[in-house]
Amino acid sequence: MLYQLQTIKPENFSVNCSLPNENQTNIPLHQLNKSLLYSAPIDPTEWVGLRKSAPLLVYLRNNLLMLEYYRGRNNLTAPVSKTIFHDITRLHLDDGLVNCAKYFINYFFYKFGLETCFLMSVNVIGQRMDFYAMIHACWLIAVLYRRRRKAIAEIWPKYCCFLACILSFQYLICIGFPPAPCRDYPWRFKGASFNDNIVKWLYFPDFIVRPNPVFLVYDFMLLLCASLQRQIFEDENKAAVRIMAGDNVEICMNLDAASFSQHNPVPDFIHCRSYLDMSKVIIFSYLFWFVLTIIFITGTTRISIFCMGYLVACFYFLLFGGDLLLKPIKSILRYWDWLIAYNVFVITMKNILSIGACGYIEKLVQNSCWLIQAFSLACTVKGYKMPDDDSSCKLPKKSFHELLFPTCRGGYKGVTDPGIEVGQAKN
Repeated sequence: MLYQLQTIKPENFSVNCSLPNENQTNIPLHQLNKSLLYSAPIDPTEWVGLRKSAPLLVYLRNNLLMLEYYRGRNNLTAPVSKTIFHDITRLHLDDGLVNCAKYFINYFFYKFGLETCFLMSVNVIGQRMDFYAMIHACWLIAVLYRRRRKAIAEIWPKYCCFLACILSFQYLICIGFPPAPCRDYPWRFKGASFNDNIVKWLYFPDFIVRPNPVFLVYDFMLLLCASLQRQIFEDENKAAVRIMAGDNVEICMNLDAASFSQHNPVPDFIHCRSYLDMSKVIIFSYLFWFVLTIIFITGTTRISIFCMGYLVACFYFLLFGGDLLLKPIKSILRYWDWLIAYNVFVITMKNILSIGACGYIEKLVQNSCWLIQAFSLACTVKGYKMPDDDSSCKLPKKSFHELLFPTCRGGYKGVTDPGIEVGQAKN
């Protein structure tokens, strides 16, 4: 607020940078006017977050909101169970739609937090499609490779640490070096083989193609969900929580799905005695066919090598039909794991190939059009400079991101968990 005083005048200490000549930069001279260094006088205090603002309330509103949140947080004591409906437990889940809704309001993240984290991870990859998204894809593979819930819980603290470190590092990149010294970055010097698209894909700090800070919001949401899931992993080992919310123990892999019903304490919902039973029939009877429909749509949206894999998987599952759900659970999960593995592989390869689709697309159009058509290379993120339409090599049109199959399996949860029916995944 002291900076807003009229006696402080930024123009008195602002810096004017002189334009470089052609031998000092690889930036075309007509683009230099877009650079933060040369577009206007530089106020050094903006680098540390100070700037003149009118009205002042707009400038301080975020700080005021944080202050109000802090006060409210300290004046209100959280309930012991950290739930909204304190009288709802796992035993009430099958008592009707109202109690079922209350239970999931209380414990949705307890049951589906891991799947939500996978969704958020794929969302970060799809929204960014850059170098850091490729790192997120590698971590997604590493986590899913563990497969078992207990094994994932062991590596989860390292994953949370990675998310916190990479978010902090990217925040520093968005801040960049102070512009007041009038020094450009090395990748803008004469002879550096970096264009605007490559700088954007690598998420380098730059005065012309500035890093998009909105990407940090996606990373933060993933870190938030991962941190909550870490707390869930700790709560799963507490007897009091398991009594209230149920356990998340995986069932025995060697159980036969055809005889699984005798081990399942869930009331039989096939006869539809309530609206909750009707919803269960729709979910557990038709979710398998809905997933196959999504696989088919994914395979036919574009024509590429990756889409052919989805079509093969779709028709392979159709070959078994509903009989697949009567196989031993270990066999069912093996098929589903292969589908999930292929989907994550495609997501990762699409992200790796995005350096060509977004960064070197002009060279690929001229020299390797077959590569664009074979892998359906298309830059799905806004802000990249795309070449003009070329009749000799048409770029694929933008379409949906890869569909999120890593959450379609979810893991089979324990015999003591009445939410499971024959041959069906938890979610």
